Amino acid sequence: MIASPGRAVEGARVTLSGSDLNDVAPGDVTIDSTPAHLVFASTRRLVVIVPAGLAGGAMLVRGKSGWTADLTVGANWATGLHQVDSPVFDSGGNLLVTYSGARGQESPVSVFRVTPSGARQPFVSGIVNATSLVYGPDGSLYVSSRFDGAVYRIDESGTPVQVASDLGVACGLAFDADGWLYVGDRSGTVFRVRDGTVVPFVTLPPSVAAFHLAMSPAGELFVTAPTLGSYDHVYKVDRQGTVEALPHAFGRPQGLAFAPDGSLHVADALANGGGVYRFTDLRSEPELVIGGSGLIGVAFGGDGTCVVASNHTAYRFDAKP
Repeated sequence: MIASPGRAVEGARVTLSGSDLNDVAPGDVTIDSTPAHLVFASTRRLVVIVPAGLAGGAMLVRGKSGWTADLTVGANWATGLHQVDSPVFDSGGNLLVTYSGARGQESPVSVFRVTPSGARQPFVSGIVNATSLVYGPDGSLYVSSRFDGAVYRIDESGTPVQVASDLGVACGLAFDADGWLYVGDRSGTVFRVRDGTVVPFVTLPPSVAAFHLAMSPAGELFVTAPTLGSYDHVYKVDRQGTVEALPHAFGRPQGLAFAPDGSLHVADALANGGGVYRFTDLRSEPELVIGGSGLIGVAFGGDGTCVVASNHTAYRFDAKP
């Protein structure tokens, strides 16, 4: 029996493919001995929902008739969050996450630091609607505020210092190798920022949610901007500002990240579906590698640890041996 995708978080739909799957009834399939809700059954394919409350890690899916399948379930690393974009890792392996809040809400803590053991520590306060996070070439954390239309640099004590303003509904952040900061205004513009100077770079269709940015190892900017349309594309922007829409369409593409091997990963936040997709070739169909419903962010640590995030929870997948 084969589980697809082979990694998933709670609430994800997982397809089990095999043969002679006759007379499978609700309660016949378990994951780590916990019953998994059965939503579809045929003689060659079953679809189940990953139950909540699992510890995470490598697990066996078992059928009442004795068959098994391997599945890795994301461990709940941090909850009680309000993520709008992807989290980020610092150089020590800690995860930085936001509590963004409703528009205009000044939360007591804007950014938390989550240690590898799962301890959640307040790190940054005073940013209204902290939205996107990125580490700059100077080693500092940068945070956008969609409420202020500004970007803040965070000093070692966690104090924010504004470094750019007049950025519209400032969301996604990315740095290039030359030190330019790119900021996505969900109203339809990606800005370039340096030494406080703000310059429009490219114009894209406005988003109803947020702009999400990621810089490739080759220096190309990738952007998602979910709209009210039935599907949306990932945009690739070269250094001269030429925009190309990748051919594959997503239901609701959001956070982007490049894995240590250079492959692009995209979180698709479709309800009752979606997950994280991996492009090994930008012209080819991406592969669903992590199942999950409503995922809005993805990040990789230097050791290959992968984190995916919904609005309220971050799930951890340890690096493969």
